[in-house]
Amino acid sequence: MQLQRPLCVFDLETTGLSITNDRIVEMCVIRRGADGAESTHVWRVNPGIPIPDEVSAIHGITDADVLDCPSFKAIAHEVKAVIAGCDMAGYNCHKFDIPFLAEECLRADLTIDFHKVHVVDVQNIFHKKEQRTLSAAVKFYTGKAMENAHNAEADVRATLDVLLAQINHYDDLPEGIEGLATFSTRHKAADFAGFITFDESGVEQFSFGKYRGQRVVDVLASNPGYFSWMLNADFPIYTKNILTAIRLKNR
Repeated sequence: MQLQRPLCVFDLETTGLSITNDRIVEMCVIRRGADGAESTHVWRVNPGIPIPDEVSAIHGITDADVLDCPSFKAIAHEVKAVIAGCDMAGYNCHKFDIPFLAEECLRADLTIDFHKVHVVDVQNIFHKKEQRTLSAAVKFYTGKAMENAHNAEADVRATLDVLLAQINHYDDLPEGIEGLATFSTRHKAADFAGFITFDESGVEQFSFGKYRGQRVVDVLASNPGYFSWMLNADFPIYTKNILTAIRLKNR
């Protein structure tokens, strides 16, 4: 795998699947340098809200486990120090981990522009090639059974192992991170969460609701109240920031 800068493979365990309402309870990053050297970083986080029993049953982290842990805001600058200047990779990270992490950073008053890094989604590579789950990917590419699924560090290690095996397995797969990021991207979104995407001309458009497929600038011009509705509705902070930037840019 050809690296122009370090690659941070990461995974989040959370209180649930809602980017706006749920919070991180565990984060793991394996930072891999161009020379192959690795460092592993794991943070347990007090989310400030209860972890539902059904979610604890999946990743094994309970309220008691995080009771004395720091908040994400308290460790945010430590996280930034690890991932700054790096490309990113994860499993299903385009749809979940990147937008979730971006939202937590905004809540912590920490600015990280993930649009300026290449993001490789190992799941998308896998699905384009084989159509499986992470556990099946580990078995398919490495021949090993995956253990401790939904443990952040185990998931990150499995993701890195699968990514390295994918590069060796497919002769036509790019070795560089930029090429892998392009290959593993399905639909590029302006706001990570996918509420605002790009049309064929590269112009922002809504991807949901009654204005699905219509350009944001056109909708805001014809229905100015839609802007206020979105700002007051349950959308991610990052989505609202992107919407505001589009509005200010086209005034």
